[in-house]
Amino acid sequence: MVNFWRLTLGGEQETLHANKYQIVTNNPMVADVFGERCRVVFLEQGSDRDVIETVRDLVHQHYRVLTAPLAGSVKPWETPYRSVMVSTSKGSAIDETSLELVEFALMVIRQSKERLETTKPSIDSDFQTIDLSLIESALPSVEAIGRI
Repeated sequence: MVNFWRLTLGGEQETLHANKYQIVTNNPMVADVFGERCRVVFLEQGSDRDVIETVRDLVHQHYRVLTAPLAGSVKPWETPYRSVMVSTSKGSAIDETSLELVEFALMVIRQSKERLETTKPSIDSDFQTIDLSLIESALPSVEAIGRI
């Protein structure tokens, strides 16, 4: 696994703990970009609901959700892609906050309108890029608050 680092405000090199998180995704772009940084659970033929259900299964195994399952302003029925960052270390019990997050996300997805099918590769690529940017933008926050 490749180690990543950043400079702190004091100018010191700080190692990013990439082995402390995993990403569950159905987005091939996320799987490609993060594949060497961390463990990626890539659901190649999976729906956004499959991603959330997989995250829920991990939460029941005592892993914690590190990013919001319904991040961003894109409505669940408007995009086929979803990526969620989850801890790689197990807790001693089910994290209730994580469970509430994934159960709420599943409820929203179940109640949402039928998703439009994208047929143009350019639109599909745009949705992949949006999802990738959401998970990339979450990484510094997850690192900064020390949840991993």
